[in-house]
Amino acid sequence: MTKDMITTPITAALVRGALDLEHTERGVLPHRLPAHARRQIPDAQLAMAESQPSGVRLVFRTTATLVELDVFATKRRYAGVPPRPDGVYELLVDGHVAGQAGVDDGDTLTIDMAAGTAVHRSGPMRTVRFPGLPSGEKDVEIWLPHDETTRLVALRTDATVHSVRSSGRRTWLHHGSSISHGSNAASPTGTWPALAAKLGGVDLINLGFGGGALLDPFTARALRDTAADLISVKIGINLVNSDAMRLRAFGPAVHGFLDTVREGHPDTPLLVISPIYCAIHEHTPGPSVMDPRALSEGTPRFAATGDPAEAAAGKLTLTTIRGELARIVEERSATDPNLAYLDGLDLYGEADHAELPLPDDLHPDAATHRLIAERFAKLGFGS
Repeated sequence: MTKDMITTPITAALVRGALDLEHTERGVLPHRLPAHARRQIPDAQLAMAESQPSGVRLVFRTTATLVELDVFATKRRYAGVPPRPDGVYELLVDGHVAGQAGVDDGDTLTIDMAAGTAVHRSGPMRTVRFPGLPSGEKDVEIWLPHDETTRLVALRTDATVHSVRSSGRRTWLHHGSSISHGSNAASPTGTWPALAAKLGGVDLINLGFGGGALLDPFTARALRDTAADLISVKIGINLVNSDAMRLRAFGPAVHGFLDTVREGHPDTPLLVISPIYCAIHEHTPGPSVMDPRALSEGTPRFAATGDPAEAAAGKLTLTTIRGELARIVEERSATDPNLAYLDGLDLYGEADHAELPLPDDLHPDAATHRLIAERFAKLGFGS
């Protein structure tokens, strides 16, 4: 630790984008679902995803030229898959990226998708350092890794830290799948919601959960109970690739989800977004699995295992979901003028897929995150 540093407690006054801060023996763990919702989570995948701090950042004002953050980071390892890159911490000065850093060790979660097992190993604390910041008073943001669970142990600076009052910008509350969570994005400010928020001049609360956009009632209640000026919900891909629901259940579940959100936000602009283009599931139901042939070659790719003929019996495809969402929103908008629909194909369609294919057949790369963000900023925010 550098001498003459000031340690500032990590409190809710410094944290944006999290719905809850859990104080543990190994630091403060930001959560993107509240405690009462976490008690109802039925699977380890969603429990992991909501603890990964996509869109969560520390925000403060200071004259410091050196910032240090002690963390316990959880590294994910997947059996048979090349190691994932370390999570990225990004520091912004007055809204502009001024540094990136990472930690090369920490806790390890080893997941065997074929066996359905996960083994957790505790590891060491590491320090993220951002030296050489410009002198003078400035607003500083530290965006935490969007895909790496992070416990915050200590924030140190070489000058006093002050909390920042509300920016005065509108708050955008968004819910979606791993694509909204930021899978395959290069950095926490490079996820499409983070990029779109910057383009739209809004403050982001990102409730995008890898594998977890399943119309869960506890997620709807979290949206209901969170203050927001704009709300969007991106629905579809996880319902298909998990094969969690049939057409008969889908419509009422969407209505119920929207009804719950409207209990807390009766007049807030609410945008329902259908899935972006995904060739493997356009007309083929789930579930989707890791392609064993590609996996044997060390390349993670997904494949759809359903039968297209089963769509006629109610199994969901992306094409079916888009049609149902458009119909539901049209019906509801007759009595809900602040409800709108956005076709995901307008964010990323078949022609885009030909030019910027999804690397693993499911998730966009960094360039595609930017494309989606730019289009959403225009269509969703009018920016």
